[in-house]
Formats: sequence, C-alpha cells, structure tokens
Amino acid sequence: MPPSVAVVTDSTAYLPAVPGVTVVPVQVVARGIPRDEDTYTGDLAGLTTSRPSPSRFAACYDALAAAGATGVVSIHLSGELSGTVQSAAVAAEGAPVPVEVVDSRSIAMGLGYPVLAAARSAAAGASLAAVADAARRTAAVTRTFFYVDTLEYLRRSGRIGAATSLFGSALMIRPLLHIVDGRISLLEKVRTSGRAIARLEDLAVEAAAELDGVEVAVQHMGARGRAEMLGERLSKRVAGVAEVRVVEVGAVIGAHVGPGMLGVTVASYEG
Repeated sequence: MPPSVAVVTDSTAYLPAVPGVTVVPVQVVARGIPRDEDTYTGDLAGLTTSRPSPSRFAACYDALAAAGATGVVSIHLSGELSGTVQSAAVAAEGAPVPVEVVDSRSIAMGLGYPVLAAARSAAAGASLAAVADAARRTAAVTRTFFYVDTLEYLRRSGRIGAATSLFGSALMIRPLLHIVDGRISLLEKVRTSGRAIARLEDLAVEAAAELDGVEVAVQHMGARGRAEMLGERLSKRVAGVAEVRVVEVGAVIGAHVGPGMLGVTVASYEG
C-alpha cells in the first residue's frame, strides 16, 4: 500500500525518479518563450527563469488527493532565490488535503537531500508533521559549496548576494561560494581553478566530519570529468559515507551559474 503522505518538489532538486515524489517543473524563458526546464537544451546565455504558477501546484495537489494522498509535504528551492515556494504556499491554501510547504533554503542537492529524507519518512508510514520534520532536519544541517568559472551569469541574474564586491577583481580571482540563510554568498577567494577545486574537496571533508551519517553529491554544469574525479576523491576521504553521487544540474541553475560550475553538497543521512 503506498504511503498516505505524498512528497512534492520542483525540478531544481535534479533527482532521478523517486517513488512517492512528484516533481513540478520550474520554467526557463528563451526569447520570450517559456518552457519546462527539462525540455530546454539550448544556449544558457540570455536565459531567464520563471517559477511555476500557483495553479500548477494546485493541479498537482488535486491529483495527489484524488489518487489517495491524505496529506502533502511540498519541498522547494530557497525562497531567497525563487518565488517557487510562494507559489506552492498559495496553492496549499486551497488544496483538498493538508499541505505542509517547506523552504529548503537551498537548491540542487541541497534541496534534493531533504526531499529524499521526506520520501523515506513517508514510505515508512510517518505522519504529515513527521515527514515535514524529516525534510527540515536534513535541510538544517545540509551544506553546499561551489565554484564558478565566471561570475557573469550570477551578476546578470542578481543572485550573487554578498559577493557583489567581487566584480571589480573578477578576472584576478576564482571565487568559492556557499549558500547561507538561503542566499548565495562569497566564502573564499583563491587564485586558480585547481586550487578552488582542491579547496572544495577540503570543505566537503570538513563538513562531513561534523555529521554522524553522511551523503555527498558532486554537482556540475558541463564538467562531468572534473565532477567524477572529485567524487572519487571524496569517496575515499569521507569516512562512513553512505553514497557519493554525481549530478549534472539543469538549465535553471545553469542560467545563473554558467558552464563549468562545480559544487559539493554534504547532508546527514538517516537510513
């Protein structure tokens, strides 16, 4: 018998198909034409993004209720980066079953890991409140660090937050960024891409050491070779890691970070 609590997320989690999890796509807009993220394969330059409408979430919640769900936990990318979580909250008000909306305060696998935690909890038959709490607990201890080849995409999108001071010296440094309080902020400045990637590895190992059980994701945009090598090194250096996965992000994140992005997310794992 399927769990009575359904889990919903958006496409920026970049998860494979997960039983019990429904994905609502975030859209990209190219030359004025909106498309679901997973259908876009064109150039990232000039691309903008668009949150799903409340009506799209409402249709999702209605369908899940009709299929037998007695409640929904809807987990989304940071409200500081997108209005997606607000659209979900608007739709939740009129849903035919109770809906708990959770702001992951992150994106990509920083969102994906809270979703997986919620899905495991729902599959075990947990209550609506317990499933939402599983997502929030994981989100609270999840850390994401990343490196970009160029700051131009973040500058254009306005998602750079406290790192705006970098622009004057952008050609002289390689920034390491992280997500803090739902926003993208500067963590460190290094001189070369090689040093940036090595520092990503160290940061991930340090973050993992603070957790009892751990999962790690290496995320990239058009940099699979570098991502796979980083993943192999982390699998050897992170003690007791449950899994190291390599994930390519899609057009929504790509529109804001550009090609060459490499990032690491470290999350707690509750089996």
